[in-house]
Amino acid sequence: MTSNARLPKPRPLHELGGVHDFLDDVRLRPGMYVRGRSVLHLQSILYGYSVACEIHGAPTVTDFDRRGPFSEWLWPRLGMQYESSLGWAVEIERAAEAAGVEPLDMFFDLLDEFRAARANTADQAAR
Repeated sequence: MTSNARLPKPRPLHELGGVHDFLDDVRLRPGMYVRGRSVLHLQSILYGYSVACEIHGAPTVTDFDRRGPFSEWLWPRLGMQYESSLGWAVEIERAAEAAGVEPLDMFFDLLDEFRAARANTADQAAR
């Protein structure tokens, strides 16, 4: 049995540097942030984050917008020829159900792949 004392602790919100830091903390304690571990609820949180950034004049990260970079990357990754009108959260939940895995776990696996693909693209562009 794993002791909770060994798990990394979520950081206070004021210590987070952006939406990706926030997602790293959500991964640590999903039940603390996302009701029912629902990817749809997580998508709503990320939309609210984007709206708050825009309202307060903060740099807006659009990675998770309806037609943002994550969605554009996701459709071919899920074997979809066209974008889904239902959005990325619904399609991840559908794919997770078909694969018999937890949807939020699938989201974080896909997020890791997305970040790696982005880093790879950035490295290639720097060369």
